[in-house]
Amino acid sequence: MSEVLHHDSPEALAEGIARRLVERVVRIQSEGRRPRIVLTGGSIAMAAYQRLEPDDADWQDVELWFGDERYVPAGQADRNDQQARDAFLDRLEVPRAHVHSMPAHGCDDSLAEAAESYATILPAEPFDLVLLGVGPDGHVASLFPGFAQLHETGRACVEVFGSPKPPAERISLTFPALNRTHATWFLVSGAGKADAVARALAEAGSVDETPARGARGMQETLWLLDDDAASQLRDT
Repeated sequence: MSEVLHHDSPEALAEGIARRLVERVVRIQSEGRRPRIVLTGGSIAMAAYQRLEPDDADWQDVELWFGDERYVPAGQADRNDQQARDAFLDRLEVPRAHVHSMPAHGCDDSLAEAAESYATILPAEPFDLVLLGVGPDGHVASLFPGFAQLHETGRACVEVFGSPKPPAERISLTFPALNRTHATWFLVSGAGKADAVARALAEAGSVDETPARGARGMQETLWLLDDDAASQLRDT
């Protein structure tokens, strides 16, 4: 069962995401564990990351992965890992050894080999939290409507060719990996995504049409929206 919370502006949403993320990290650390979190890209996620402060939590003691990545050279501004470094990882001095970036274009591996190599460094235990954005077409990570990767059951990480959103080559975790998590939070802002949100939360629908329907946490699935993204929902 999904829970839906919405905020009256993108700024309030970013503040709310940052606050909840800090609370979750602190809670897990108070249990004597290192939080295992999958990061997402996107403007609202970056706005939330930018609000994290050094004293909020022990950022030296978190471990981070990425739900997907653009297969472009390391350091390029459109890579999710570089955006996360610019937004908070470097500023909060998260140890590089704890940040598990996906392979970059220019490595010795093919795209398929790069995806397979990333699967080998995923944790043995479930993630504590997976953060996901949602595209206007309903995609999550780099799992796009109508793509065969939506129905992958054996691989944790896959190569994506011909992405409808450039660049064409990407790497993405699959639903078996994304859903091996205690909690999943969808972070969505803007009227342009309202239809995708409504389709994802509708009683009926297909993953092929709206991939976001396929992602869920084992204990918690939370949709964090601003009012524009929630504008086509009823009774929320």
